[in-house]
Amino acid sequence: MMLKTRTALLCAAATLAAGAAHAQGAAETTGPYISAGYNYLDFDEELGGDATVHGLTARGGWQFSRFFAVESDITFGIDNGGFDFDGDEDDLDFDDNNDGFFDDVISGPGDLGLDYMVGGYGRFILPVSDRFDISARAGYAFAEIDSTVQTLGGNELVFGGSDDGPAFGASAAYDFTENLSLRADYTHYEFGDANAESFGVNLELKFGG
Repeated sequence: MMLKTRTALLCAAATLAAGAAHAQGAAETTGPYISAGYNYLDFDEELGGDATVHGLTARGGWQFSRFFAVESDITFGIDNGGFDFDGDEDDLDFDDNNDGFFDDVISGPGDLGLDYMVGGYGRFILPVSDRFDISARAGYAFAEIDSTVQTLGGNELVFGGSDDGPAFGASAAYDFTENLSLRADYTHYEFGDANAESFGVNLELKFGG
């Protein structure tokens, strides 16, 4: 009888210890985090440009629970992406060859540059294991984009400026330690005059405790 009682007490103690450890682990997943890394962006402009741009991203966020966080990030372009522009004079309301008609095709090489892009998101996290999780995020982004086209008529056309719209995507993260992880992201941007796809890899530092 005494042996059964001791066994029951030991089991109860082990259960309480496991519960405390789990609670401590959950607490360690909450709190602020920052990250920085590389982004590959593919822009598809409505007026006829498809260009890729490389950028550097900085991010900050706060994880409120094991399953939810809010975050914002900013990306700066580090180069211009080249593209082949193909439009027509009527859509652009521009007479490229000065013949008095607006029925000709406007084409030529172009460059797309990203000055910066900033966004805010809610992030929903699904733990897969102690070290690996996947997540989905949705929010809104604002970008400053500039495109320059050299037409066959010898003119220079400048498009772009400010653009904004909803953004959503998914990510996967692997924890090297409790405070350091590697995260890969995909984000789709629905801007007014251009859509974009972003693929990024960031090193993330967590300050939760």
